[in-house]
Amino acid sequence: MTEELEEALRSAGLDPQAVDDLVRAALAEDGEVDVTSEPIFTPRDTSTGDFTARETGIVAGVPVASAVFEVLGVAYEAKVADGERVVPGQVLISVSGHTRAVLRAERTALNLLTHLSGIATATRLWADAMEGTKARVRDTRKTLPGLRALQKYAVHCGGGVNHRMGLHDSALVKDNHIAAAGSVTKAYDAIRAVYPSLHVQVECDTLAQVDEALAAGARSILLDNMTDTEMSEAVRLVAGRAEVEASGGLTLDRARDVAVTGVDYVAVGALTHSARVLDIGLDFS
Repeated sequence: MTEELEEALRSAGLDPQAVDDLVRAALAEDGEVDVTSEPIFTPRDTSTGDFTARETGIVAGVPVASAVFEVLGVAYEAKVADGERVVPGQVLISVSGHTRAVLRAERTALNLLTHLSGIATATRLWADAMEGTKARVRDTRKTLPGLRALQKYAVHCGGGVNHRMGLHDSALVKDNHIAAAGSVTKAYDAIRAVYPSLHVQVECDTLAQVDEALAAGARSILLDNMTDTEMSEAVRLVAGRAEVEASGGLTLDRARDVAVTGVDYVAVGALTHSARVLDIGLDFS
């Protein structure tokens, strides 16, 4: 991997070695022999082409797709940067090289680019729907195994906010923790005893739990599956003493209604677990 691409990945908050490992594993899934391309093209045949948007959206994953080209020795030139809005017919990346290599790179590059761009596009729809309020859309841990860093990066490209990366960097007291511990207070106090300065968020299903969490000292409250009226009341109860996040099966058509309740964040697992790919294709010149 070139120093330039490594720097681009680091600037995006991605680990170049992890991206390289992922790309090589993805390419390995296709096997060692391309039984379609190898009989048709000689090792000397070359081709050029463009990865082109076929619908409007937000692009994400250009440096990740570029890693595919570098592994296979395909020359490439990025025409857009991650986070940009693109329109049908717009060229995202131009490539040239041995035809066999370009064709081997095509699907893996597209799988990554269309998936990450789909997440960024979905995230921007939420951000646009809540524009003018203080609420920000935030992701969850509902990510595909092995792709969390990339998927959360795509959320960032779309204008969203990343929540915790894993179980190690922030505590989230959920319903099962509360049920097994016996109460919100017991669960919260147990964490604070071991990690006095850690960010701790408490999931609350009821307004009574919101009161209990605040009394315990919680400075981050997750409102789970509450109605808009309940969320508005919870925000009133919190009165700025903690950040408030809405969660639980939220849909885009409710985004603005939830945002105007006064919550600080809206948690949307669907950004990563259900985002539709952005339609992008490779067209040979």
